[in-house]
Amino acid sequence: MLEEDLRAWTAIARAPGLDADTLSAALSRWGGPAALLRAIGDPWQPPTLPPVARAFLASPAAVPRGADLSWLETEHHHLVPCIDPRFPPLLRDSPGCPVVLFVAGNVAALEEPQLAVVGTRNPTHHGRETAFVFSEHLGARGLGITSGVAEGIDACAHRGALRAQGITLGVLGTGLDIVYPRCNDRLFHEIQERGALISEFPLGTPPRRGNFPQRNRIIAGLALGTLVVEAAERSGSLITARAANDIGRAVFAIPGSIHNPMNRGCHDLIKGGATLVDTPDDILRELNFSSFFVNDFRAAGTDPDDSPHAAGMDKDHKILLDALGFDPVDLDTLVVRTGFKPDAVSSMMLILELEGHVQAAPGGRYSRVAYRRAGGER
Repeated sequence: MLEEDLRAWTAIARAPGLDADTLSAALSRWGGPAALLRAIGDPWQPPTLPPVARAFLASPAAVPRGADLSWLETEHHHLVPCIDPRFPPLLRDSPGCPVVLFVAGNVAALEEPQLAVVGTRNPTHHGRETAFVFSEHLGARGLGITSGVAEGIDACAHRGALRAQGITLGVLGTGLDIVYPRCNDRLFHEIQERGALISEFPLGTPPRRGNFPQRNRIIAGLALGTLVVEAAERSGSLITARAANDIGRAVFAIPGSIHNPMNRGCHDLIKGGATLVDTPDDILRELNFSSFFVNDFRAAGTDPDDSPHAAGMDKDHKILLDALGFDPVDLDTLVVRTGFKPDAVSSMMLILELEGHVQAAPGGRYSRVAYRRAGGER
């Protein structure tokens, strides 16, 4: 990109009230971003832009900032306009498409087929593991994992893709020079190494509440489909799911316990037509992504050879595990369900936990491990 055009794009990126279609039409007429800015001051033939955008671009505030230019001079930092061939075509075809994307990391990752994985910031242990396992397996099969780098499900999805050495993209509701939330500082750097961080917001943009619905629409626009893992009835994740549905993309939801309020959003999505999924293969088949994966993922318990009984588990241990289920319960409840003595239940639960069949939950409760990874890893 020519220096003059790059400087022009840094100004256009900060202009309010612009959309990709209006800007593209103006650029076609005037021949490029620098020529467009020169024409702003023409009293006879001003460019056809929203008044608020035209006023900004004609003001001193549009003068390129040194911090913006210095950031763009740094290796692996990019500004990708909506007319650039590198701009994601799925996003370009989406309503509300941003006029530019700021990218930190591998800009070629924008071209990868992607699945959005979103959910609550306060997931259960099962929710965290599900987001991680699904993202790990899908990432290993060539599907990029896109999310919002928030705490909870977002972070687990990114880490699952990273574990698989797959591509992951993080879409921010701030400028790319701001780490939010701060607890994900290390994750930010890891995402840049294995994929890219993306934002439509200029450098220095703080985490304002109004930024995140637009961030969620970009997540949906980038992806072939959106998977929701644990979401309350009014979760921001549902904005992403609705945005995906509005533009004709697939929406997937994972069901859970009716007693967990973090599952109600997913259940509402399923009632509204979202595809219920319980294995990553469900998603790959729905997206017709079969050429990129080997159908070897199995949920724990769905394959007879993977069952605890087939592995030579003691009969009483099997009874206890069946009584446990996937919702956390305490030892007293297990005593009632099985009829075993409290000391025996306590001893067997310790063995099952050490063998990786159950996991401890807050409040002295236990639950079954929902999924097993290849090679017995958890």
